[in-house]
Amino acid sequence: MWMASGLIALGLLTLFVGGELLVRGASRLAAIAGISPLVIGLTVVAFGTSAPELAVSLKASWAGQTDIAVGNVVGSNIFNVLFVLGASALVAPLLVSSQLIRIDVPLMIAASVLMWLLGLDGRIGRVDGAMLFAGLLAYIFWSIYQSRRETKAVQQEFAEHYEAPPRKLREFVVQIFFIVAGLLLLTFGAHWLVEGAVVIARLWGMSELLIGLTIVSIGTSLPEAAASIVASLKNERDIAVGNVVGSSIFNIMCVLALSSVISSEGMTVSPTAMAIDIPVMIAVAVACLPIFFTGYRIDRWEGGLFFAYYWAYTLYLILVQTRETLSEAWGFVVLAFILPLTIITLLIAAVRSRKATAEAV
Repeated sequence: MWMASGLIALGLLTLFVGGELLVRGASRLAAIAGISPLVIGLTVVAFGTSAPELAVSLKASWAGQTDIAVGNVVGSNIFNVLFVLGASALVAPLLVSSQLIRIDVPLMIAASVLMWLLGLDGRIGRVDGAMLFAGLLAYIFWSIYQSRRETKAVQQEFAEHYEAPPRKLREFVVQIFFIVAGLLLLTFGAHWLVEGAVVIARLWGMSELLIGLTIVSIGTSLPEAAASIVASLKNERDIAVGNVVGSSIFNIMCVLALSSVISSEGMTVSPTAMAIDIPVMIAVAVACLPIFFTGYRIDRWEGGLFFAYYWAYTLYLILVQTRETLSEAWGFVVLAFILPLTIITLLIAAVRSRKATAEAV
């Protein structure tokens, strides 16, 4: 118990330090390279923090355990939006870029729906995976090109009045070092935290399945949580939000795609995942749009909604494995009362935000 508690404490400390180094390096690299912090969050930070998901899914797919690979992608996306985004907004209200609403969130929704469509025949094959990965590469190159073009226009306007500071190769290398060191610390921190938590869970008599559904699935997404929460604390809110959206896109268009490519017969998608888990992932992605539209920001109460919904979903998973009757009752309460009240509240908030914006204009 004491060793497990020590691992948890060490894991949490390592996650915080790793998140600090990653956000510091990413934000300064954005300034040096002429790329916006949002694009850095959507690419470098998001893809780096998704490394544990990639490692777990590739290993599972290579071993023929495709259910684990698919479940890892779906569970991580649900955790990213509900828990990570919710917790980051609870730390500090998050401003939302118009690019996220116009391009990146719709892409996240489209990728989620496409995953469901590709799985209708019960399998996501190698060709499907190659197509998804090609789409990801196109998205990355377009994002960097667009950001550099916009930043270059701003720099030209700035240069007309001020002398631009010289860029040093040494400073560029230092920020790359911070990013790599941060990613390594996040990976080790997540591993130590999960190891300690699993030991304690077993001592408390939790089943292997329940541990997998809760602790392990959360553990692979802890780097995203650490990076986004630290970014929110440091007021790098573009990185905080971009990390969540970018990680969700990366999980489907890279983690799932590459896992499908290396699997000899493609990824098998279970009927349960098609009927419940993937639709929940799609619903969570779609839920971002109305919340992002309320004043182009995520307030603390909206973050609290996401955060509470994650624990409601987790409670449902636990009840399904332990108390089937209670799980049916809890699912009915959520669908019949909590979900409709949330939709009504968000619609009212969106209408009020539109009116306030119109009056200001």
